[in-house]
Amino acid sequence: MNDAAIDVFLAGRPDTSRRVTLRHLAGRDQDEFLDLVRASTQLHHPWMSLPSTPEQFQAYLARYAESGEESLLVCVRGSGAIAGLVNINSIIRGRFQSGAIAYAAFAPSAGQGYLSEGVTVVVRYAFEQLRLHRLEAQIQPGNHASLKLVRRVGFRQEGYSPELLYIDGAWRDHERWAITTSMVDIRPTPPHPTLPER
Repeated sequence: MNDAAIDVFLAGRPDTSRRVTLRHLAGRDQDEFLDLVRASTQLHHPWMSLPSTPEQFQAYLARYAESGEESLLVCVRGSGAIAGLVNINSIIRGRFQSGAIAYAAFAPSAGQGYLSEGVTVVVRYAFEQLRLHRLEAQIQPGNHASLKLVRRVGFRQEGYSPELLYIDGAWRDHERWAITTSMVDIRPTPPHPTLPER
């Protein structure tokens, strides 16, 4: 995955006061990423599981090289240190123009607001550059930090799904949250070419 679309998107944004920037996950990130995953085990458990071996990382990278999937690193502006990760999964075009996001902070910089800023920028990137109409997030009810983050970014709660996703060895209940282009002040963009006229 190349970063040209991200570069175009970021170059067109006037606000240079952001503390974070985005780039796609790449092979060169393997060592730093795996070190951050190891350092963040307690932070992520039991909410999510990220690749923790070189083999798992390579499989993860291959998944996000596929069409309809994007893995974006949230990096601290200036230092370039990876502060978090936001994935846009299962992008569906046509009448839906939607994707699902998943995200994680990494322990060394957790609690400093970098991930909230990163998710906010990813939402705008998804709507303005990828021309999606909707993003969804599924969150376990006990994951209070994640629920607080989506509220802060502007997502609305849409429902509750028992046994929605298989995580940490069991089917887990999730709250369903979403945000659409009409809920965010974004630059006008033409519809994606796959959107039908009627």
